[in-house]
Amino acid sequence: QVQLVESGGGLVQAGGSLRLSCSVSGGTFGSHAMGWLRQAPGKEREFVAVISWSGVTTYYADSVKGRFTISRDNDKNMVYLQMNSLKPEDTAVYYCAADRYALATPKAEAFTSWGQGTQVTVSS
Repeated sequence: QVQLVESGGGLVQAGGSLRLSCSVSGGTFGSHAMGWLRQAPGKEREFVAVISWSGVTTYYADSVKGRFTISRDNDKNMVYLQMNSLKPEDTAVYYCAADRYALATPKAEAFTSWGQGTQVTVSS
């Protein structure tokens, strides 16, 4: 079973940047597409970004395209989300998530494991 631990969240002003990290243990890291989901207060958890097992294929939600970049290091079992030009509407708990399969699927329902989450708050 895959275990995921997120870090790097915090409070930042609009226009600022944060880099989220996710440490993954258990399972076979290189066999899973990995992604990030987020959940804002009163809203459903939503898809943010996904990267295939090889790192070649990535998909992003329209709301973050051009501002966020997902990456992975298969040697270190790590996944990252670089977030630039942050907006107040990016405020949410961000979850690192593992897909059951190796190919990237840009849907929240594709992910079967996730961590405890890290809070990101963007002030205006």
